[in-house]
Parts: sequence; C-alpha cells; structure tokens
Amino acid sequence: MEKKDQLFLQMVYIFHASAMQALGKIKNPITNVIEKNIEQAKQSIEMLEMIKEKTQNNLSPELIRMLDGFLSEVRLNYLDEINKN
Repeated sequence: MEKKDQLFLQMVYIFHASAMQALGKIKNPITNVIEKNIEQAKQSIEMLEMIKEKTQNNLSPELIRMLDGFLSEVRLNYLDEINKN
C-alpha cells in the first residue's frame, strides 16, 4: 500500500475512532472513561460521508471497501444508540 493510501486510512480511522468514542463504544484514551456525545458522533459520521463523497472515483477498490466498512460500522452503532433513547 502506498504511503498516501496509508495516510488516507489513518485520517479515516481518526473520524471512525472519534465516532465510536462519542457513541460510548470505546473509552476516551485521555480520561480512560466511556463518554457519550451523540451530536459529536453524528458530526464524525457526516465527516466520513463527506470524505466518501469528495473522493468518489478517486480511490482504489481496497480503500473504498475499507471506507465503506468504517461507515457501515459507525452508522449501525449510531442507530443502535439513538434507538436506545
């Protein structure tokens, strides 16, 4: 995998991890506490959706698959959390 592809995946992972943290699925690495902020999670998901839209027709099949996987995971977890309320 090219360095730019690795950097792209790292950027995508940052938004994925931010969404999962805001959904209370993983601990905040600084406080080591589970915290929930549904609005922040929504914003991270929207950022991932924007990245997908803006990079359309410009990613390898492997990167598309990984981005779609990250998006599917955070969307499903988001729906799970908002349905709990």
